[in-house]
Amino acid sequence: MSEGWPKGRQLEPIEAFEVTPWRALALFRLATLAYSVILTAHNFNHYPHPYAAWTVIAVMAGWTGITTAAYERARRRAWPTLVVDLTVTAACVLATRPIVGLDNLARGFPTLTVIWMACPVLAVAVVKGPRWGVVAALIIGGCDLVVRGVLTQSSVTGLVIMVTAAAALGYLGDIATRAQEQSRQLSGVEAAHAERERLARGIHDSVLQVLALVQRKGEQLGGDAAELGRLAGEQEAALRKLVSPGTIAAPPAGMADLREMVGSLASARVTVSAPASEVWLPAPRAHELFAAVVAATENVQQHCPPAARAWILLEEESDQVMVTVRDDGPGIAPGRLEQAASQGRLGIVQSIRGRILDAGGRVTITTRPGQGTEVELSVRRGR
Repeated sequence: MSEGWPKGRQLEPIEAFEVTPWRALALFRLATLAYSVILTAHNFNHYPHPYAAWTVIAVMAGWTGITTAAYERARRRAWPTLVVDLTVTAACVLATRPIVGLDNLARGFPTLTVIWMACPVLAVAVVKGPRWGVVAALIIGGCDLVVRGVLTQSSVTGLVIMVTAAAALGYLGDIATRAQEQSRQLSGVEAAHAERERLARGIHDSVLQVLALVQRKGEQLGGDAAELGRLAGEQEAALRKLVSPGTIAAPPAGMADLREMVGSLASARVTVSAPASEVWLPAPRAHELFAAVVAATENVQQHCPPAARAWILLEEESDQVMVTVRDDGPGIAPGRLEQAASQGRLGIVQSIRGRILDAGGRVTITTRPGQGTEVELSVRRGR
């Protein structure tokens, strides 16, 4: 059980990424140690120094227990532990030559460590990646060749297998590390998203309602209270934007979220209503539509009284996206748009109609004196 974990606690996915390779390596150490014990017992009577062989086996068994416990703790998976692991293993491999004897080795007797000598190589590959794993394999494999004193097909094959295994395991370790980091980042984003939703519920039920009340009362009372109401409205809009649900999904290639773009226009004078989920449009079309919405909103601020308000409604259907900008201002007098165009002031024509028509959409402007203006913009959804 890793350090700091309550007994019996189920591992989270990220923790499983960290623990699984080391538990697998611990089982590999135990299995290869057992195989070394079996071969040593079988060849015991043929060794020039048989009791020394059991001393090496005892060292291997003790070191297996120490490394199993050490690698369970993430902070000990570093160069000091890895170097000592390689050193102890190399010493056990080199001890084979005087204990087993050159004659026995020439006849094909295995080293005392047999496959157990690959354990530190695999540990280095997991912690430091394929490059250092190959270096460790060459070091331990070189010790094995020194012990035998001669190159044979079996000894070279063993070295090649160990190098290949180190490279493959190191590569898989790198992939697992990247996946672990991505999973950790995603977990952080999801936690932040959940916390924002929790705060949003509390703020919506208390602070936002109070600010909205202050704004309405201030507008009714006038004077200094009206200024206070205006400030309360600005803070309400800022808080709504802050606690509005974010998205953790990556945008599709070449697409833009119109909901997020339009939501940025919310203020004390502008109320935005939009779907709960993203509204994806091809990026160029989304930017043209957003620019037209901005132009319509700016018209309200420039040509309507300071107390006038605007409402933006974003809707989506299967084949089109619609944005309606409505205000409670004085409206546009009959013929005013034509007169402005004839005088060279083409704000609405160029900023709104031109953009939407170029995007393949349509614009409908409905206005009556004293009853405000409504601008409806729609574009198709497909590419």
